[in-house]
Amino acid sequence: MTDFVDVIPAPARCSRNAAGYTGLDSGTALEARPGTEGVARWLRATVGAATGLPLPEAGDGDHRIVLSIETDLPAEGYRLVGGEGPYRIQGGGAAGVFWGAQTFRQLLGPDAFRRAPLRPGRVWDLPRITVEDSPRFRWRGLMLDVARHFMPKEGVLRYLDLMAAHKLNVFHFHLTDDQGWRIEIRRYPKLTEVASWRARTKFGHRASPLWEEKPHGGYYTQDDIREIVAYAAERHITVVPEIDVPGHSQAAIAAYPELGNTDVIDTTALSVWDNWGISPNVLAPTDTTLRFYEGVFEEVLELFPADAAEFSAFVHIGGDECRKDQWSESLAAKTRITDLGLASEDELQSWFIGHFDRWLSARGRRLIGWDEILEGGLAPGAAVSSWRGYGGGVAAARAGHDVVMCPEQHVYLDHRQAPGEGEPVPIGFVRTLEDVYRFEPVPPQLTADEAAHVLGTQANVWTEAMEDSARVDYQTFPRLAAFAEVAWSRLPAPQQRDYADFERRMAAHYRRLDALGVGYRPPTGPRPWQQRPGVLGRPIEGPPPTR
Repeated sequence: MTDFVDVIPAPARCSRNAAGYTGLDSGTALEARPGTEGVARWLRATVGAATGLPLPEAGDGDHRIVLSIETDLPAEGYRLVGGEGPYRIQGGGAAGVFWGAQTFRQLLGPDAFRRAPLRPGRVWDLPRITVEDSPRFRWRGLMLDVARHFMPKEGVLRYLDLMAAHKLNVFHFHLTDDQGWRIEIRRYPKLTEVASWRARTKFGHRASPLWEEKPHGGYYTQDDIREIVAYAAERHITVVPEIDVPGHSQAAIAAYPELGNTDVIDTTALSVWDNWGISPNVLAPTDTTLRFYEGVFEEVLELFPADAAEFSAFVHIGGDECRKDQWSESLAAKTRITDLGLASEDELQSWFIGHFDRWLSARGRRLIGWDEILEGGLAPGAAVSSWRGYGGGVAAARAGHDVVMCPEQHVYLDHRQAPGEGEPVPIGFVRTLEDVYRFEPVPPQLTADEAAHVLGTQANVWTEAMEDSARVDYQTFPRLAAFAEVAWSRLPAPQQRDYADFERRMAAHYRRLDALGVGYRPPTGPRPWQQRPGVLGRPIEGPPPTR
């Protein structure tokens, strides 16, 4: 990385074409060649707003920015060329041009990330350089849990903008859990009338004695979802919805008690769960449940259409942390195991997942689930989100299944950022900014053919201990910037990475985050209003396991 550019993620190649700068002013035009019109709209709406420059459609001459698609570049690759003549932002496809526009914005300086010009009439300087770059991984994801603590639509749109600024391209939308159901399903209105609200909320880890004694909830209407999906698509981000089955489903059972194991417990007495952890109340493996969730997924597929985007066919069905105690006691579950010729409750879960794998495949979709779907036999064609370490991903890749690496010990951003009592609601292992920067998504024990099944990597933001957007910001940033570089850039082996150079570039990036209004954790530690003194967490001491 050259010392005259502070771009994050680090580009592959950067060279200076000439000394000095190219100036942008009110006379600078913007030419969008075929296929780049959406990028031009984005530039005018963001960079145009921040700079106050109108960026009119181009005429002739060199005083312009030219957007174009060039066949010598990979689809998500880009090239910026500044020097003599027009300033050029080129990409192998519209996505590549868009990622080039993100780098272009960074080169203009932190004030280009504001919503209005600070000094109207200013001339904006661009270095006369060539930057050429393309991503290492196709799947560069962020998972946001809006089930535990609801994030209103405007907050979700803001996070899509933050993802785009870091060249992340998959938004894993965790929409349902024991503590809340967040998506409108019109044929099942109680999912929003009942399942989207809980009476109170545990404050801190589940061991905490503290409660917030007020209702919490919310949901996205179907039009909200359509808006989120369209907004993401304009930023070349694919939204992968998650509807959790068969565990993490107490909210749905509270709304529709027939979904639960009615021969084991009185499901009519259940409410939306107000605590954290793993609820024992899981879906019953009955035809009633299957038909109900087929109805849910029919509406989900309409709201999240499969299109030309590479990962738009994926639907995440969870499959994690399904406690099987109720199945072990349920005559209906035992009968189903016998009728299907299965050996165990683990195989019953595999059958449950396999049913939806076949159902989705018949509709041109693809199932992805947490690595527990490996238990009892992996559903054919399914992909795996490897979260309990690397092991599930290694096993899946060796079996020929695609994998997204997101081990909790390394890229769960709810884990604490520093040791000591000052870190608010400390959860899990210490994962510093440097730790995340040295995360390697591809396990060394995979062969080249096996490693080809690693679609990419994803950082996960679970919100049990994040009661509002300020807490989400604090836990997510600045570590998401380090993760984005791991996902995008072709970095050396973890211990050979130039963390000092990353820190140097972060000095400029903090100013961009300031301009965007991100409440990140400062390098010196939490600000007073970011602390949560006396709120219990669940810190785990020592280094995380590496497998």
